[in-house]
Amino acid sequence: MSDLRQTLQRVLADQGAGSSDFDLNPDLAVPGGRKLRPAGVLVAISLVEDEPRIILTKRSSALKHHPGQIAFPGGKLDEGDADVTDAALREAWEEIGLPRDLPDVVGQLPSHETVTSFQVTPVVALLHDRFEIRPEAGEVAEVFSVPLAHLLDTTNYIVESRSWRGTRRHYYTVPFGPYYIWGATARMLRGLAGAMAQ
Repeated sequence: MSDLRQTLQRVLADQGAGSSDFDLNPDLAVPGGRKLRPAGVLVAISLVEDEPRIILTKRSSALKHHPGQIAFPGGKLDEGDADVTDAALREAWEEIGLPRDLPDVVGQLPSHETVTSFQVTPVVALLHDRFEIRPEAGEVAEVFSVPLAHLLDTTNYIVESRSWRGTRRHYYTVPFGPYYIWGATARMLRGLAGAMAQ
């Protein structure tokens, strides 16, 4: 899988512009003077199966924010975190039991600005070994993986829309089996797929 690592390194070194929840919604006004909070998520590509797979989580339906949604392991930058990579690794340990020293960090994708005022940096890493998955009780309902090939195929992405705060909001989706992957997670994956396709 050294070829995959080299390809990722090349793609991640050639950074383009970041993405935003506002990309597909030019009529949606960005609140003036808002302060973006830094966060890091882990785009963990497992190499232990027959094909590379990206690990994702399904958030608990009991959570106040984004219940039941599909997400990367990760979260906001805490005071004790050195940087967004450190935050992503810490959160992956807390949320799914991924040991901090297991991910082989390759680099970062351009950051993604969310409508909830987070500046999210996707940290891309390879997993060469298995680990015991331990979903964090009360926060993570399920941990699953999706073939990397499915997520890199740009034809699998669909732009859908729904009413949000009285306006029509458009967003990316990339369905896989029973999993409805959408919003910021799908947008960041679409960014990776677009970069890898170049």
